[in-house]
Amino acid sequence: MKKLAMIVACFSVIISSQVNAADIEAKYGKACATCHGAGVLGAPKKGDAVVWQPRLKQGMDVLLSHVKNGFKNMPAKGLCNDCSDADYIALINYMSQ
Repeated sequence: MKKLAMIVACFSVIISSQVNAADIEAKYGKACATCHGAGVLGAPKKGDAVVWQPRLKQGMDVLLSHVKNGFKNMPAKGLCNDCSDADYIALINYMSQ
């Protein structure tokens, strides 16, 4: 199981490195910052590693599914209708750092 988690983590880093950082910051500002900047309705705040850690342990596939399908108070696609899977992964990594 740990080996699989390492493979997923490495894949996530590779994908997120292929996405332009400025684009991710812009998409964060447009679609994510309102909730994840302030922790609205229980959204994990950007940069709060302690809060993000248990979520990251679920694996990127689970987190990606939550973003794409909606989860708890977060709407489907997290209000980023033009995001690709690589964008979502990069946004998750950006917010969890």
